[in-house]
Amino acid sequence: MKWNSIRTKLIVFMLIASVVPIVATMFVTYYYTTSSLKARAAHEDANLLYQGQRNIAGLLEDLNRSSSTVYSNTELFRLLEAGYEDVQSNSRVYAAMSYISTSIPDIYQVYLYESVNHKATLVTLNTPKRNYDTALFKDALDKNDRSLFVQSTHMSHSYGFAKLQPKYPSEPVFTLHRRIERVPSSEVIGYLSIDVKYSAISDIVEQLYKKDQEQMYIIDNEGFIVYSDAEEKLGQPVQAAWYRNHILNTADNKGSFEEDNNVFVYQRLQAVGADWTLVKQVPVSYLNREANQAVGINLLLLAFSLIIIVIATILISIRITSPIKQLGKYMNEIQIGNLNVDIKPSSNDEIGAVMVRFRGMMDTINNLILQEYKLELSNKTNQLRALQAQINPHFLNNTLQIIGTLALELNVPRIYALLSALAKMMHYSMNNEDKIVTLRDELEHVKAYIELQKERFENRFDFRYDVEESLLDTPMPKMILQPIIENYFKHGINRTKTDGLITIHANVWKNEQVEVTIQNNGVMIPENKLEHLQTELNNFTNPGVTRPGDAEKDAGRLTIGLTNVLARLQLVCGENASLTITNLDPVGVMITLIFANISSKAGHEEE
Repeated sequence: MKWNSIRTKLIVFMLIASVVPIVATMFVTYYYTTSSLKARAAHEDANLLYQGQRNIAGLLEDLNRSSSTVYSNTELFRLLEAGYEDVQSNSRVYAAMSYISTSIPDIYQVYLYESVNHKATLVTLNTPKRNYDTALFKDALDKNDRSLFVQSTHMSHSYGFAKLQPKYPSEPVFTLHRRIERVPSSEVIGYLSIDVKYSAISDIVEQLYKKDQEQMYIIDNEGFIVYSDAEEKLGQPVQAAWYRNHILNTADNKGSFEEDNNVFVYQRLQAVGADWTLVKQVPVSYLNREANQAVGINLLLLAFSLIIIVIATILISIRITSPIKQLGKYMNEIQIGNLNVDIKPSSNDEIGAVMVRFRGMMDTINNLILQEYKLELSNKTNQLRALQAQINPHFLNNTLQIIGTLALELNVPRIYALLSALAKMMHYSMNNEDKIVTLRDELEHVKAYIELQKERFENRFDFRYDVEESLLDTPMPKMILQPIIENYFKHGINRTKTDGLITIHANVWKNEQVEVTIQNNGVMIPENKLEHLQTELNNFTNPGVTRPGDAEKDAGRLTIGLTNVLARLQLVCGENASLTITNLDPVGVMITLIFANISSKAGHEEE
């Protein structure tokens, strides 16, 4: 083979031009693949850990509910308060503890200490033991003085009792400790400890990783191991550098990092009495196993490609003109009007690229021809959807009226009244053209809403309103009063009483403004939440003040509704409109709205 021949030059050139890009592509692909695998693994593991922490939080919540039965079981609570000492009392205490021990399948034993008579009771797998005139077991006390906390995994013990039977050997457990107080005071009348088998956590965590390739840890806020593959590490402090460097002092609830050829993904769990962190450790070699396999396959493909390239280079001189002739035939077909000619590239060289571009150009031309038809079809579809969106709510409203008529025919007027109230609310909310309504309209909407709530709460409350006749036609934004009253049913109503009361009072305030007060005798807002609400409302009307964080979540949801009401009120009635919220003594909440009578203002301007 002569160097000066075109064939030799083509072979050498094709080898260089093919091998170098392929090898470079392999390196780039390998790097990109490994990076994407790490990112994908971190994302998937983060989702797994999030689901795992929710499952564990659910387990802890079930355990918390089981422990709170010491308060809901009035008979047991009375015995703890009084400190009775007789066979019947002991039997009732044992029955209550047996109920707690069977409320969750994985509960190992329950320990109860009665402070009044210094008596301790231990129920292990339905086997009771009791000590009299004994001291509280030290593990039940929390150094941070919390009334509820979860102790990390440890080997079960007998809480100071004589060793249990051999059939109950010590095994790994974690413990929920609850301090029992004489509510509403903080006087301690007892302590409850519930040991839960380690398997309750391990059954959940083992679904989150592959034991033979990955590792999983649960670490509490003090750095002790709650879960690990190696049981000898349970309850021991974490000594690894990755924990000190990346997790110990971070404020993030979740994240991922890479250290010592391992990818770590963590998710914090903050549940009742527990502040844990789930950590998953995945070796980089395990993540890159697919990429390493791909490198081997690419090497085989590279060798095969070289053979193909050599053969193709030899044949290219003969077939070089064939694609050009084929392209000429396609152009002749298009010239005589056949725009749908099937253009098939016959090679991967420049001529093939020209054919591909030519085919793309023809596709673009055909698409432009069809574009107007598709656009017209899309417009018709959008019109149909808009018509359907308009018809469906009215159809539902009409259907409610038909059902109400049928209720009257069947002599069930209460159903008719409730359907009428619901239909009024739907009609009121569906009428989007009316952004400004009258106080009379708002009262009618509230009456319909109250009618439905009376049925829901079995007439446990009364509704009264006192509005001056001259104010009934006062214009105001739509949907102002109902969201405020709705908060009473969400947060304030006492379901155990039947003397609930909601009142609405409206009168003319100074400077021709209107004052509307909505008052109830429900549960008062806690002082810290009330302060948070007032701060949020003040900051809304004073944008220059820095807004606080979202720590008060319960108050935050209420603030969103009240802030929305205030925003719409100020938008329609002026920036001087205000909303205030206060607690009443001894019970109840009052919300006051003050806004300008825009109809009166408009009348003065016309004069």
